[in-house]
Amino acid sequence: MLDKSCNIILKQCMNLKKNESCLIITDSKLKSIGNVLYKNSLKITKNSKLILTTIPKAHGEEPPQKIADEMLKHDVILMPTTKSLSHTRARENAIKTGARIASMPGITKDTMQRALNINFNKIKEINERLISKLKNKSNIKITTKLGTKVEFEIKNRKWISDDGVIYNKKRAFGNLPGGEIFIAPLEGKANGTIIVDASVGGIGKVDKNIRIDVKNGFIVNMQGGKVANQFKKSLKNKLYKNVAELGIGTNYKARITGNVLEDEKVAGTCHIAFGNNKHFGGKVDVPFHVDVVIKKPTIYADGILVMKDGNVKL
Repeated sequence: MLDKSCNIILKQCMNLKKNESCLIITDSKLKSIGNVLYKNSLKITKNSKLILTTIPKAHGEEPPQKIADEMLKHDVILMPTTKSLSHTRARENAIKTGARIASMPGITKDTMQRALNINFNKIKEINERLISKLKNKSNIKITTKLGTKVEFEIKNRKWISDDGVIYNKKRAFGNLPGGEIFIAPLEGKANGTIIVDASVGGIGKVDKNIRIDVKNGFIVNMQGGKVANQFKKSLKNKLYKNVAELGIGTNYKARITGNVLEDEKVAGTCHIAFGNNKHFGGKVDVPFHVDVVIKKPTIYADGILVMKDGNVKL
């Protein structure tokens, strides 16, 4: 059932070759997906390995040392894990050795079948056009009809494209399914109110819209329902409250499911993450990175309209 999606991942996205080694890191909850990726990888290369890791409490926590050491030995690494290993030193160190890595935190079979069966070149084109419009801009303003009104300073920070096909080069890294552009805003410069009406990473769809007030780059207040309370409890210290990332979804087949891996890629949404941004251009390094997803934003870059109520203006 998942063979087609696995072939897309292994061949189109990762460009795995028969003379290369492949490592699949998974855990007890996602072992079935890890197994099918492993079986399909063996059709390409005999040098493939499946390894189980523990499930940490939060996204961005480091894996056990034996996992980190194993990651230094392979050309291609796939990480279908319950909690994200994207924002870890282990992932960053493996990239430095030349590995190509795709992280798939919390991925489901439905997401694999739906959001990976896409025209990657179309998403690449959308991403490139968006970045060309946002490049060299200093200020981003986001509003929504529900009450979001927030500003970010991004001067001299770089937009990154995650289109699902960038992983065929050494030291390439991103999420699968792909379909977003993102940036690390300047620390201490985000101000305003965010109304989260879609989902929160690691928790799921919101039961009640969440109001998050940010001042000088940090969360200062949060109100909402059960999901908001759960999110609030995970913010153990001030750096966990750091406004770490701003992203725009571009995957036209992705849907809001409650799994932020797919939710943050949905075309017509934007997402804001808190915590770690050290590994994509920022300065904050903590074992925590959680995204919140917002529907139908209106986005201005230095006063130029980029998106209106979720519709890209190019």
